[in-house]
Amino acid sequence: MVKMANLNDLECVVLENDLLRILVPKALGPRILSLCFRGGENLLAVLPDVTTERPDGKQYHFFGGHRLWLAPEDPLLSYAFDDQAVEITSSEAGLLIRKEAESETGIEKSILVNLDPQQAKLTLTHRLTNRSSRPVEYAPWTITQFRTGGLAILPQSGAQTGLLPNRTLSLWPYTDITSPCLKLGNQFILLHANMQTPFKVGFPNPRGWMAYWLDGVLFVKKAAFDPQGRYPDNGSSSECYCNQSFLELETLAPLALIEPDASATHTETWELHSDIPMPNDESAIQAILQKIRLE
Repeated sequence: MVKMANLNDLECVVLENDLLRILVPKALGPRILSLCFRGGENLLAVLPDVTTERPDGKQYHFFGGHRLWLAPEDPLLSYAFDDQAVEITSSEAGLLIRKEAESETGIEKSILVNLDPQQAKLTLTHRLTNRSSRPVEYAPWTITQFRTGGLAILPQSGAQTGLLPNRTLSLWPYTDITSPCLKLGNQFILLHANMQTPFKVGFPNPRGWMAYWLDGVLFVKKAAFDPQGRYPDNGSSSECYCNQSFLELETLAPLALIEPDASATHTETWELHSDIPMPNDESAIQAILQKIRLE
């Protein structure tokens, strides 16, 4: 049975089990606007008034939560409007959120959300379907916006490559690597979400996960890494962006040529762990990973 709720005057479909509660808006998307433990606070940022101007002078509304974009980032096409009603259907496979093909890109976007019946765990299958008459090359790009005040944990490759490099970082022009909110470790990059200016970093992520700690909850996002894949942004399969309003954990699929009426998919698994102390260093992170059996 589908339940309904309201968030900031938006009618939402409720997906829940005994542990988690998720809200999916009907009037925009495909989106997830709320994710929390039952009785807990929403981990996701809700941003009804945050906008940015597109090259055509129109305003794009971020809204917040979790969204599906297309990469490489384009100031017009990636920022295609998602403020129209979506189709939401429920089945044994999960909750399917589908947006009709965008007039600007010809891309139909959908997210299939499957909530584990007994665990604090979700599987999200993101799909870009080409409804235009010509092949296009895109990568599904999935972005989760969180409230600030927490700590992002970004794992780095520990591959033993001898005389060859084993780590790559992509930095954006506005990224200040001298920020006191940034801590570079040998195994992890730690980013405190207390930034006053924008910050972004990207990297290949063979370890296949990223995490965000907030108010005693550890959110873990997993996505497969293809070592043969051609990823945007200098080979970045994972990215993290932060400003004074929100922090984003982002994963990307490899670039793919999508023929008319064909699709590219990208799957993420989310896990939430409660009663986790805030880690202050790499040894504390390793202890947490062992506790939750992440690696």
